[in-house]
Amino acid sequence: MNPSTSSSPRLPQRTSLVTLTAQSLRESMQAGHWHGHLPGERELCTRLQVSRHTLRAALHELQRDGFLEVSDRQRRRIKTAVKTKKAVHSRVIALISPRPLLEMSPSTVVMVDDLRDQLSRQGFSFEIHVSTACFTSKPARALEALTTRSPAAAWLLFGSLEPVQSWFLRRQLPCLVVGSCAPEIGLPSIDTDYRALCRHAGGMLCGKGHRHIAFVRPQGDYGGDMQSEQGLREALGGSHSLQIIFHDSTASHLCLQIEKALRSPRPPTAYVVARAVHVLTVMMFLMQRGKRIPQDVVVISRDDETFLQHTVPAVTRYAANTGQFARSVCKAARQLAEAGTLPPKAMRLMPRLIRGETL
Repeated sequence: MNPSTSSSPRLPQRTSLVTLTAQSLRESMQAGHWHGHLPGERELCTRLQVSRHTLRAALHELQRDGFLEVSDRQRRRIKTAVKTKKAVHSRVIALISPRPLLEMSPSTVVMVDDLRDQLSRQGFSFEIHVSTACFTSKPARALEALTTRSPAAAWLLFGSLEPVQSWFLRRQLPCLVVGSCAPEIGLPSIDTDYRALCRHAGGMLCGKGHRHIAFVRPQGDYGGDMQSEQGLREALGGSHSLQIIFHDSTASHLCLQIEKALRSPRPPTAYVVARAVHVLTVMMFLMQRGKRIPQDVVVISRDDETFLQHTVPAVTRYAANTGQFARSVCKAARQLAEAGTLPPKAMRLMPRLIRGETL
């Protein structure tokens, strides 16, 4: 036998999604999240964000290991030996989102999958709760019901606005805002440094002689969008005009707003667009109106997605490191779950500029 071969380290093995799902269910049962029987398959699939095929394979694994019994009515009863382990400290980290995983941006899906894998390696169970009721202007009742029904050691808030953040702040539940907090909300958060990013973008536009600039963003008081606007204003100062174009995230409304901007007395010659998917709509509509990019107007995407690699002309954009982002969220979530609290500070990660042909 070759000595170098025998001393080589064992290659790391990526845990299968079935095993991760079974582990999540097992830890939730041990923590006493359910009493008597498991919820139905549809609810479990939604909570864990897995397919029914994956869920059934995980349930079969738990039944084989003696954690579950299946009755004649196909209800899965939790074995008594498991139910007595209520004193086990929760190792569940839960994510709350207004949208299911498949409706999130591709980069967010990759980040969440990486986060799930990292948390599993450190012995944590990861759950995803999708609830539009928790993201209304008055979310208290829905949030109270959710956090009581499914307790967790730490909560990750995706796509949250001020009402959700204020509720967690009042209740003093351990949570991490994955994004930016609303002004005056003292919760720990992790996000891209949109203020610095847009200050950099504004500086580039000023350097190229653009005096009338538009910032295209969805409606809603999202902290990252407000930080972006602040960064642009800091870069442009008083000698340049900044027009904020709000839209409801539909292509028709976005085109209507761009048309209004084109007909204004001082139409923008540069567009900074939040959300990568909306960059495509802005560019195609401008070209449909006879605008050449970048000869007549320039476009910068504040965010990046893999599909922007295939545009012609190539889009100038800022790309965050999803792996670094996931590691930062995982580290903060683990500390939050183990210590119960984190300093109410904002962690900001600076993305890199990808130079394209639209600027």
